[in-house]
Amino acid sequence: MPKEGIHPQWYPDARVFCEGKEVMRVGSTKPEIHVEVWSGNHPFYTGTQKIIDTEGRVDRFLRKYGILGKDNKDKDKEKKENKEQ
Repeated sequence: MPKEGIHPQWYPDARVFCEGKEVMRVGSTKPEIHVEVWSGNHPFYTGTQKIIDTEGRVDRFLRKYGILGKDNKDKDKEKKENKEQ
């Protein structure tokens, strides 16, 4: 047992709320925890994360370090030519 009077109150069944809804129960030193983001609505964990490639930066990086092969370079040129037309 911990010493009396030096540790905070422990709540083994604290409720976690996100957007007004209870999403889980955890152990905590607070009886209720209100969060804005949790694994159930975060884009990384839900698979809805989108990587936006503005101005071909990813392709430029891959070409710079030789990660893209010649086949991919040819495809990139074709894409640029098609956009211009």
